[in-house]
Amino acid sequence: MKKTILYDQHISLNAKIVDFAGYKMPINYSKGINFECESVRFNSGLFDVSHMGQILIEGDDSDTFVQNLTTNDVSKLDNGQCQYSCICNESGGIIDDLIIYKMENSFLLVVNAANISKNYDWITSRNSSKNINVTNLSESISLIAIQGPSSRKILYNFGDLKTHVENLNFYTFSNISTKSELRIISRTGYTGELGYEIYGDHNYIKNLWKSLVQDYGVEPIGLAARDILRLEMGYRLYGNDMDEKINPLECNLGWIIDKKNDFIGKKNILKSSEKKLVLLILNDRGVPRRDYKIFHKDIEIGKVTSGTFSPKLNKGIAMGYIDIKFAKKANLTIKVRDKFLKTEIVKISFLKETSILD
Repeated sequence: MKKTILYDQHISLNAKIVDFAGYKMPINYSKGINFECESVRFNSGLFDVSHMGQILIEGDDSDTFVQNLTTNDVSKLDNGQCQYSCICNESGGIIDDLIIYKMENSFLLVVNAANISKNYDWITSRNSSKNINVTNLSESISLIAIQGPSSRKILYNFGDLKTHVENLNFYTFSNISTKSELRIISRTGYTGELGYEIYGDHNYIKNLWKSLVQDYGVEPIGLAARDILRLEMGYRLYGNDMDEKINPLECNLGWIIDKKNDFIGKKNILKSSEKKLVLLILNDRGVPRRDYKIFHKDIEIGKVTSGTFSPKLNKGIAMGYIDIKFAKKANLTIKVRDKFLKTEIVKISFLKETSILD
């Protein structure tokens, strides 16, 4: 198992360590998962996401190449803008979901940790142009995310970041690279709150983490709270809620399907489907978990792909695929152990008000 540059910091903060996507990562710290969730929702929290992958695509043909490679319309991007998208196979299945960073004559693709090699191999196999260079930067870059309503105010304390933070709108970034090191700060995240993700060389990120925790009291946040926070927002997790057998339309990502330009897998994505991803909130007490069965009356119609207890809502919440014929039905239940617990479908997100656009 690999370790991020911040592993020793996690140990010193009494983190519980687990194996995740090939890395030893903190699942929670000593103050507990609920405390970590509340820190992000009401103040700020700091995440080590250095396990994520970064693939740089450069060259004169990079615009055309990335346009065909990904599902969203990259022609809409100006330099300094980010875009959520997917890479799909020929059948329309999702190889990965990712964030694209548009730079001068190049794109930085930020991909999921477990899929770095798969993405790189797929991308290079599709490249037949001498005018495109593909580089896997994942081993040389570390990444942290500060999330929460107080995140902007906290970053104002760092002179090299303050001006950039002031000028960043949602899903934009500043390239603050030095002559020798790639550094980026973006207004992005996986929590649904105001927040920033900061990329840089290992020493820069290590020092920044230490200062945020020790000098400004930002709470470190583990994987368990991160999963709850993303699920409260209805954000999908690759490997749970999407994979190569699921296409973007089935998991309600029609808004990232480029209607104008062709891309790999588009023809098959647009075919009709028999299943649909839905968000479910329990009206009875209980906690839904992955693979729990979903019912309409006495008919099994699907399975949970992600489930947890939401501290914010004080209820069990879930995400899962159901037969599309039942997507607008009432009287749904989730079988939790031997009980059928009443549930209802929620649109888009479980949380209606957050600091994400503040």
